[in-house]
Amino acid sequence: MVTIYGMIDSGNCYKPRLLMAKLGRSFRHVEISSHDGGTRADAFTAKNPNAMVPLLEFDDGRVLAESNAMLLHLAEGTRFVPQDAYARALTYQWLFFEQYSHEPYIAVRRALLTFPSRKKDATPERLAQTLERGEKALRVMERRLDETPFFAGSAISVADMALFAYTHVAGEGGFDLSAYPAVAAWIARVENDPGHVPMNWLPAA
Repeated sequence: MVTIYGMIDSGNCYKPRLLMAKLGRSFRHVEISSHDGGTRADAFTAKNPNAMVPLLEFDDGRVLAESNAMLLHLAEGTRFVPQDAYARALTYQWLFFEQYSHEPYIAVRRALLTFPSRKKDATPERLAQTLERGEKALRVMERRLDETPFFAGSAISVADMALFAYTHVAGEGGFDLSAYPAVAAWIARVENDPGHVPMNWLPAA
């Protein structure tokens, strides 16, 4: 059984848990938090020198970091990675968009406003910047979702899981999703896909 090290309140850590739930695959969850220094402990940095979660550990001791890399690996050969070459490339495109143009602003603004350990970084300038760039990301998503039900086309993919993780809780970061009706409708489609679980879901012990 694989092990996922992660934080229950992290969207990035939610991504592989959500996929595993949809695939019906068993895994073990180990809570490791950056809030209390757990990700910087020697035992954890021996597994991931980058001192970040999530981290996927296989039975043979191999590890895989970076949430979107986990999605691609775990979903290989399933309905969540398109077989069509162009649709697959679109999936990669939106995964890169999520990490470069979406997560650094929508996720970070949520963290600044909700995590006590980040309050000191919540300067007016940082909050204004993350709001402006997060709104830009939402506009890009809205335009795409006006054209197609999911980011890679007509079917859900790992790109949707990656973008859903922080978008569906964007309101906690001060983003008004009612201004983005196509995004709101897409959130409902993702939630209605079979096997969906909420962010705070963990496998039974």
